[in-house]
Amino acid sequence: MAGGVGRVHGDAQSVSALLIPMEVNNNQKQIMNNTISLKKLAEMVAGEVIGDGSLEIVGFGPLDTSGPGELSFLAKAKDSHLLEQSKASAFIVTKDVEIPDKTLVRVEDPYLASAIVQNHFLQTPFVAKGIHKMAAIGNDCTIPDEISIGPHAAVGDRVKLGERVEICSGAVIGDDVTIGNDCLIKANVTIEHGCELGERVIIHPGTVIGSDGYGYATDRRGFHVKRPQLGIVRIGDDVEIGSNSSIDRATFGVTWIKSGTKIDNLVQIAHNVVIGENSLIVSQVGIAGSVTLGRNVVFGGQSGASGHQTIGDGTMVAGMAAVHGDQPPGSKLSGVPAIDARQWFKSAALFSKLPEIVRDMRRIKKELARLSENTGTGKG
Repeated sequence: MAGGVGRVHGDAQSVSALLIPMEVNNNQKQIMNNTISLKKLAEMVAGEVIGDGSLEIVGFGPLDTSGPGELSFLAKAKDSHLLEQSKASAFIVTKDVEIPDKTLVRVEDPYLASAIVQNHFLQTPFVAKGIHKMAAIGNDCTIPDEISIGPHAAVGDRVKLGERVEICSGAVIGDDVTIGNDCLIKANVTIEHGCELGERVIIHPGTVIGSDGYGYATDRRGFHVKRPQLGIVRIGDDVEIGSNSSIDRATFGVTWIKSGTKIDNLVQIAHNVVIGENSLIVSQVGIAGSVTLGRNVVFGGQSGASGHQTIGDGTMVAGMAAVHGDQPPGSKLSGVPAIDARQWFKSAALFSKLPEIVRDMRRIKKELARLSENTGTGKG
């Protein structure tokens, strides 16, 4: 297991060594001093300082509430007049912004730069609170010293936890689960038996990892016979999964969420799905069984994909779209069923005009019938 050798716990006596009431360790918590010069912040975000680079920055906030010593940001150059009202000491802006008497950090993407800076100021050291006396720990678990397991959490047998893992109250970790370093498992998460998490994974409250996939065989009388779901879920490094989502274990093999993927709340990922690196899956998406997504795929809210298809790298699926069939890399899809987004938008623009188009067609048909009638009379 990465991050050093942990202790193996197999009986009540060894487990009790880490049963530390949460309040005992409160004096270990320290506030990290994240004060940093503007020059160093600019280097962190590949920015150019306009003004005093030695300025000490102590925090980050929005334009209207930031004060002296704090950094703020402006997303669009056209809104640069808003900087005049702000009391922040410096501002992250786009490269085309020039404002006299203001200290600036000019960057390509203020949104990205502000996120990096904000994370710098929010970082705090991990506080190992130990295992709460009201947590339940199974046999033969590997648990390092740097760990926090909250009240009413349940950890099964033969579980392997990495360094600096936090398992919050009410979480359930099944038998033979492996969780890598620096993971955060929030309240009431369930990780079923045999599943594997990489490092720096965050799972938000109420999510279920490794529930049975939806698989049945139907007999001649119409009765549904459950197919055993014998695989696992594997989650790569730096994955974040929102609250109340469900990722089903594979029928055989692996349901695989690859590194860097971010999954929103209320998402359903079915058995044997593979989601490529750095993909974005937005709220209420449903992906049916055995779908393979490439790298950097984006599924907008309430969109979905039917089973057994391959969706290429960099594909973008608009909200509420329904994807049927394989898609080449770089596709941009919209509609039900999903087609090329530009074609769909053109079709959608005509939808409101359909009554008028139908009226015109009926009028034209009547006119053609009248002309045909008159022409026939003339020939007679």
